[in-house]
Amino acid sequence: MAVSRSPATVAGEVYKVGDAAAWTIGGIDYHQWASCRAFHVGDILIFEYNPEGHNVMRVGREDYKSCNTASPIATYASGNDSIRIMGPGHYYYICGFEGHCQGGQKVDIRVFKVPQPTEVPSGGSPALSPHHTVAPAPAPAPVSDISPPGPSPSGGSRRLGALRDVALLFGISVFLV
Repeated sequence: MAVSRSPATVAGEVYKVGDAAAWTIGGIDYHQWASCRAFHVGDILIFEYNPEGHNVMRVGREDYKSCNTASPIATYASGNDSIRIMGPGHYYYICGFEGHCQGGQKVDIRVFKVPQPTEVPSGGSPALSPHHTVAPAPAPAPVSDISPPGPSPSGGSRRLGALRDVALLFGISVFLV
């Protein structure tokens, strides 16, 4: 794979879920918190909490609505989880501790689809959209990448497709060899 720009890392926004209240039960309306933000592919969600009394479970829509913890897509329990958003769609998170989800410790992160350029300008690459920046990578921290919800192809083709989509999103020409 060859890239036609200088080596730069595309960094998204970093959101601490719940802001100062962090990830806890009571005291914050996570629905309200999420509805005031525009999440995009590449953004990072930080869940901070006491791991002795909370965790983070990524679940499907129906499990989110019913607070079902029986079959999570992923479970995080470090107390300081960083999760990078890798595709558009809804990402549903709940606390798996008894009664916490029912008490409001759940959040629906809606990631908007960014329109793909329909035409490449004569300069060779589409322009960056105003809400995205090209910047150095943030300080090293463990970040889990999350893929778009729903079925996905197996093997490397999904990664190549995702890399191509991210490159197109940020105006980087990519040539697959």
